[in-house]
Amino acid sequence: MKKIYGSAAEALDGLLTDGMLIAAGGFGLCGIPELLLAAIRDAGTKDLTFASNNAGVDGFGIGMLLDTKQVKKMISSYVGENAEFMRQYLSGELELEFNPQGTLAERMRAAGCGIPGFYTKTGVGTVIAEGKDHREFNGETYIMEEGIFADLSIVKAWKADETGNLVFRKTARNFNPPAAMCGKVCVVEVEEIVPTGSLDPDTIHLPGIYVHRIIQGDHEKRIEQRTVREA
Repeated sequence: MKKIYGSAAEALDGLLTDGMLIAAGGFGLCGIPELLLAAIRDAGTKDLTFASNNAGVDGFGIGMLLDTKQVKKMISSYVGENAEFMRQYLSGELELEFNPQGTLAERMRAAGCGIPGFYTKTGVGTVIAEGKDHREFNGETYIMEEGIFADLSIVKAWKADETGNLVFRKTARNFNPPAAMCGKVCVVEVEEIVPTGSLDPDTIHLPGIYVHRIIQGDHEKRIEQRTVREA
């Protein structure tokens, strides 16, 4: 089965449809699938729902797709770095489903394991719990959260072998693996593709069974907030 493609546009060919749900990896601007997001922008696919920890920044990451009005809804934890996101949300142009970060990660991971829902104490007694099933376990109240089963996963990894086994670096490891797991199809962009068998099995963070298509590319790796000492 062919997994390696020549470009982001080629890897997404035949996968994009208006109104689809996309799970995107990354944390802030760390480990975001920037090449695949740019290809989605260029494809013009619209009315998209994104499950992602955040919405990038103005003009970069998912922020590119907000600028072009291709995003209908965000399922997110943190959106504070994006002024266009705030403008669209406050004007009613964009739907928002807030999730605590751990809940969002577990909703993706659970779906990737075939689990349709789970109970958590996080959010009990807040607006997060409104309309959700409540149950008691050992005298504590829990709410049910549903798994996120995405039509497409797009993630960024450090290395992949030719079968799709992935290695992530540092912070990029938090949301990318669960995002990769929960999609019907998973497309990955990486910094390096290595021969099959060259990765130590103990260093593999996500097995290739979850990965359907891979591209290798150059990445900008922007810094979200640069803070330096005075000279």
